[in-house]
Amino acid sequence: MSGFIRRCVGVVLVLFGVMVMIFVVLRIIPGNPAAVLLNEHVNSATIERLTASMNLDKPLPEQFFMYLAGVLRGDLGQSYYMRQSVLSLVLEAFPYTLKLTILSAVFAWVLGIGIGVISALHHDRLPDYLFRGVSLLGVSVPVFMVALFLQYLFYFRFSLLPLVYDGSFESMILPAIALGWNSAGSVARLTRSSLMEQFGQPYLDTARAKGLTARQAVLTHGLKNSMVPVITMIAMQFSGMLSGAVITESVFGIAGLGKLALTAVQTRDMPLLQGTVLFSALVISLGNIIADLINVCLDPRLRV
Repeated sequence: MSGFIRRCVGVVLVLFGVMVMIFVVLRIIPGNPAAVLLNEHVNSATIERLTASMNLDKPLPEQFFMYLAGVLRGDLGQSYYMRQSVLSLVLEAFPYTLKLTILSAVFAWVLGIGIGVISALHHDRLPDYLFRGVSLLGVSVPVFMVALFLQYLFYFRFSLLPLVYDGSFESMILPAIALGWNSAGSVARLTRSSLMEQFGQPYLDTARAKGLTARQAVLTHGLKNSMVPVITMIAMQFSGMLSGAVITESVFGIAGLGKLALTAVQTRDMPLLQGTVLFSALVISLGNIIADLINVCLDPRLRV
């Protein structure tokens, strides 16, 4: 329990650090958000009035403490560009990103773990060389290239799946594959190496002595012990999927957090960008805690 409390305190500190960093970075970037929001031909008096109404004329520490007080109340501010509550915009967009991330993660884990296990069981043979090449391709090709290739192949070439997201499950398949492809390659490589480290361990010899075949012993006992570093990597990849969603959601027209953050960057909407970054950091931190709990369930030695 004390370890869990320490992790929760660590999450609070991380969120505070993220909040300070994004707040300061957005304020030191040259340019006035009020001027960007209006038009360059608008007179300076109008810009000054809007600047004052957005509290951008106040000292930086005062702006930060005003923002911190709002966050503690659950108020992330109001979007400059969309004129709506940032929290409502984030909560409206998050289900799309969560759905995309979960589908991408499932695709990456199933494909990656499957390829890794097959490669380990057939190491230094043809299936191993083949799947190692596939995993290397997954790690090397960027997300936007995979997305464009999938659109060409499955929409323009064979007309099997929708080009952009239209609310259906079928239209989420291509974005999920594009976002999870890179992670699948990393998971496959780590699963292979982690599983091969279990070969020759005494507990596998004991399992074979009890009547299991070598493959059954590896899949029944060795695979479970090899999953601890894989799950740790998967938790770390969750943040990568959230950041990669910016590109994927833009290519496939998904109105998620990534597209919302991109809109905030393009319009210099500081409250909206701060809200999306802070909310993403919260989700990633909670995901890491869940991954630690899963690791403890898989390997009771970690409870110590």
